Amino acid sequence: MDHDDDAAAPEARTSGTRQSQTYDGLRSLLLSGSIAPGTRLTEADLTRMFDVSRSTMRSVLVRLTQEGYVTSEVNRGVRTRSFSVEEAANILEARETLESALAGKAAERATPEEIEDMRHTLQDMEEVKARGDQDAYSGGNRRFHQQIKSASHQTTLARAYDTLLYPLVMRQYRNLSAQHPRSGSLEEHQAIFLAIVTRNPDAAVAAMRHHVGSARRALLLDTSPVAPVV
Repeated sequence: MDHDDDAAAPEARTSGTRQSQTYDGLRSLLLSGSIAPGTRLTEADLTRMFDVSRSTMRSVLVRLTQEGYVTSEVNRGVRTRSFSVEEAANILEARETLESALAGKAAERATPEEIEDMRHTLQDMEEVKARGDQDAYSGGNRRFHQQIKSASHQTTLARAYDTLLYPLVMRQYRNLSAQHPRSGSLEEHQAIFLAIVTRNPDAAVAAMRHHVGSARRALLLDTSPVAPVV
């Protein structure tokens, strides 16, 4: 047995784990919407933030670039992704279709434990909304949607949904002057939950489509055709 290979194996595994953890951390940071579109990301700042080597961070940024979370251009470096109106509209349309399907599957397949988790999340959302805690409400909103995805037990749909960059689109086109949470948001979540509890896939699909469509329409996203000049 080659003892040098044995010694190198744990080191390689540790390096791979560190890279995976850094990827997950930076991806979550990007999806949180806390970094504005078009912001330049420097390797030096990111390596300090995540306490990793430059080579590790470089690999992470290459992967995130390939997956569309950031862009990389000569002389401009790596920047957070920004979207044209057409790109944003296409992504949000895909989200509406996929998440509606996931809700329908959750109505068919959610376990009693998963339903209880959703119920608790909605209760938390109601409480923090009453307190006016916008950040906590947003966190509950994300958790509720993730719980539905998990309760669908449909991995192919879930993987497709996970590739969508809609949180970045929402961050770029959100209306900062609008009320948050949006009027009707909690009631829409409750309607989705009721459809899942009563095992009504068609109602779950319709309720989710209405909810996601309402969120899309609240964005500053003008997709109306421009009248031709005559």
